[in-house]
Amino acid sequence: MLKTEDTIKYKLEQREIDNLSEFATKSRYAKRKEEEEPSLLRTEFQRDRDRILHSKAFRRLKHKTQVFLSPFDDHFRTRLTHTLEVSQIGRTIARALDLNEDLVEAISLGHDLGHTPFGHCGEGVLNELVKGGFNHNVQSVRVVEILEHLNLCRETIDGILTHSWGYTPKTPEAQVVQLADKIAYINHDIEDSIRAGIIAESDLPKDCIDYFSSVQSKRLNKMINEIVSNSIGKPQVSMSEEGWHYTTKLRQWMFDNVYIDSPAKLEEKKARKVIRELFYLYTDMLKPMCEESKIERIVTDYISGMTDRYAVEKFKENFIPIGIQSGSKDDYLFKLAKIIN
Repeated sequence: MLKTEDTIKYKLEQREIDNLSEFATKSRYAKRKEEEEPSLLRTEFQRDRDRILHSKAFRRLKHKTQVFLSPFDDHFRTRLTHTLEVSQIGRTIARALDLNEDLVEAISLGHDLGHTPFGHCGEGVLNELVKGGFNHNVQSVRVVEILEHLNLCRETIDGILTHSWGYTPKTPEAQVVQLADKIAYINHDIEDSIRAGIIAESDLPKDCIDYFSSVQSKRLNKMINEIVSNSIGKPQVSMSEEGWHYTTKLRQWMFDNVYIDSPAKLEEKKARKVIRELFYLYTDMLKPMCEESKIERIVTDYISGMTDRYAVEKFKENFIPIGIQSGSKDDYLFKLAKIIN
C-alpha cells in the first residue's frame, strides 16, 4: 500500500510548505465540514477548483449578464468571462507574491456562482423582495454548500463570501481575489462601454488616465504591479495608497456614468419586471404544496440560479399568450422524406 509521503498530493503539499511565502495558506492544513477520503494526486484546494469548474452553477455563468443585458455582439463580457478574468488576474498576483495559486483560482472561479440573471439589476430586485435582503456572495456560498453540496474547504468558502466590499477576508489569497474582482470589472467594463458607444476613451477622468494609462493592458498591468510591489513580504495584500485612490475614483466614475442611469441600463426596467413577476408567480404556485416558511427560500434559489435567457423564456411561457400550434415548419421536411421514400 502506498505510503502518504509517497503520494503526489503529499509532494505537492510539501512543495507549498518549502517554497511559498510564510503568509501563504497551505493546503495540507485545509479543513472541510465533512471529512473525505483524500486524493492521491491533488491538493485540497485543487480539488475545490475542479469541483467548482465541473458544477452546474459554473456552466450557467456563460448566459448571465455582466453589465450589458443579452448583447448581440459576442465580444461583450458575460458573468463567465468576468470570472475567468478575475481568475487570471488573481493567479498573476498570487504567483508574484508566492501565495497559494490554487486557492486563489478556486475562490475566483466560485465567487459569482450565486449571481442572479441580469447581473446586479436582478440582485437588486431580489434584495427588495426577500426578507432580510439578498446578496450574491452569500448566495454563492449557499450554492456550493447546500444546492450543489460541493463540500469545499473552509478557506475557499471564506474567500467566496468575502470577495465583495464590506467583508474582511481571513486569508491573503482571499484578499487577492477581492482586489482582482475590482480590477477586472473596472477595466473590462470600461472596454465594453467604449465598444457599446456609451463612453469614449477621452471621457475617462484625466488624472486617472495620467496615472494608469488609457491603454487597457497598461492600466491593468500598473494596477497589478501596484498591488505586488506594495504587498511583497507582508501578511496583508493591498494596493498602494495612491494607486487605490485612483482605482476607486475610476470605479466611482463608472458608477456615475455607466452602472447607474446610462444607455447600458435602458432594458433593466423590463428585466426587473421579469424577476418580480416570476417571484410572485412561483410564490403563489408553491403555496398549496409547501410550508409557507420555506417558499421564499425555494423561489429565491430557483430564480437566482436562472440564466438571463431561461428567465425570459419562463416569463414568456407564463405571461405572453401564444396561438394554437399547428406544428413546426420543419414538419414539411419530414413529409418530404416520406414522399421521396
